[in-house]
Amino acid sequence: MRNFGEWLASPWRRSALAALAGALPVFAFPAPSVWWFAYVALVPWIVLIRSAPTGKRAAYDGWAGGFGYMVAVHHWLFPSLNVFIFVIGALLGALWAPWGWLVRRFLSGVPGPGRGLAALVVLPSGWLMVELVRSWQGLGGPWGMLGSSQWQVEPALRLASVGGVWLLSFLVVAVNVSLAVLVSVRESRVPAVAGIVVTAAATSAAWVWSPRPDTDGRVRMAVVQPGVIEGADQRFAREEQLTRQLVGRHLDLIVWGESSVGYDLGDRPDLARRIAALSRATGADILVNVDARRSDKPGIYKSSVLVGPNGLTGDRYDKMRLVPFGEYIPARRFLGWATSVGRAAGEDRRRGTEQVVMNVGHGLRVGPMVCFESAFPDMSRHLAEDGADVLVAQSSTSSFQHSWAPEQHASLAALRAAETGRPMVHATLTGVSAVYGPSGERLGPWAGTSDSEAVVYDIPLAHGVTPYVRYGDWPVHGSLVVLALWCAAEGLRAVRLRRPAPEPRVPPARTVHESPARPGR
Repeated sequence: MRNFGEWLASPWRRSALAALAGALPVFAFPAPSVWWFAYVALVPWIVLIRSAPTGKRAAYDGWAGGFGYMVAVHHWLFPSLNVFIFVIGALLGALWAPWGWLVRRFLSGVPGPGRGLAALVVLPSGWLMVELVRSWQGLGGPWGMLGSSQWQVEPALRLASVGGVWLLSFLVVAVNVSLAVLVSVRESRVPAVAGIVVTAAATSAAWVWSPRPDTDGRVRMAVVQPGVIEGADQRFAREEQLTRQLVGRHLDLIVWGESSVGYDLGDRPDLARRIAALSRATGADILVNVDARRSDKPGIYKSSVLVGPNGLTGDRYDKMRLVPFGEYIPARRFLGWATSVGRAAGEDRRRGTEQVVMNVGHGLRVGPMVCFESAFPDMSRHLAEDGADVLVAQSSTSSFQHSWAPEQHASLAALRAAETGRPMVHATLTGVSAVYGPSGERLGPWAGTSDSEAVVYDIPLAHGVTPYVRYGDWPVHGSLVVLALWCAAEGLRAVRLRRPAPEPRVPPARTVHESPARPGR
């Protein structure tokens, strides 16, 4: 043990170990999907940080671990970003530096029962602040949030309907903190076990209390996935061929994937007429996705466009949250060099200004999202508030076909469905396409990355409002309150420590006759 401590004395070796420890949670996400590993994956990182000799060193351990975490959950971006992914990992990894300092502040030495129990609230709150900041679209969005690793666990999906993915992240970190104390601080095992029991009790209470979606109807929808096909014209022809196979299937809506049409339909009325003919033949509207320079305004947009039997219906949603570097380059004047080291956007896409709920006939209202917008819980929540019966995400991960990205992306729809109590369709060009019911349960088969097919799904509808839709991101707001109260308590404590102690009172001297001495007499 002493030799290991000497080995850790090297800052570089310690940082490398922290980066490896921070990368461990990636195995809880698809494709490995070892969901239970999320509850222990942070333990080595936490144990390492609590052993840091100083708060500054603990912050460095947090930074290095955050670097490992960000690179691991985004490793599939390497073909596009090349070495720039390590720059992004280092910049965003710095968000975990304050969290590392907090871990040492609460868990170093032998934490007493009070400090140990406080750690179970403050440290998960600190983690949520990291996820909140990095969830900003300009910093890459909320891909790889720790709670999203629980997408296939039914009890976790029930909790997501109460507090969203934020609540799942909070609970996963709380369990990791308890286990880290349990294995590393023998004297604090009682509060650690108590913390696990409290977490389990709170989870069970939420499980019992949270309302289940009431299904009140079904719709039939189809996803058209052409597969990897080079060229916009060839891809359109394959989509057309697959859609013809759906004639007579009594569908309510057909969904094509992201960038399924490579031309603006205002410029190519012939394509609009061909899609309208498919709509008439199948008896269903078709939701396509156009990635092209618009004919009615400047710039390139990615847009969900609804086509009915009579042509364009006028319903259109322009993608609002663009993928950094993939669809635009932040501060292009300074970071435009990224195009020379990877497949970064040569021209910035334009943003839409508002979300849209489309009426596709048969009384069915759908809320479209495009690509990684399905990673943002607030977008699906607002669509549910606006009356969407079904959430739809049109995506394409063809650039990352042989990585973990397609399955990771498809898994996010399960969480969005559970949070909102609305079924969700995840339709892609090249897989993985998937559909989930209003409780986040998987419906039917996935269309994998090697498939080129049209798949029909019978989808149960549900109405009502989940606690998450009603109350929003309350775990985040609660965490902000926790950290504010802790900062206030620390401030008061610092003031008391700096306040000089009162001088001791000296009793007046007395004469031999027991009367106070009077100077000068």
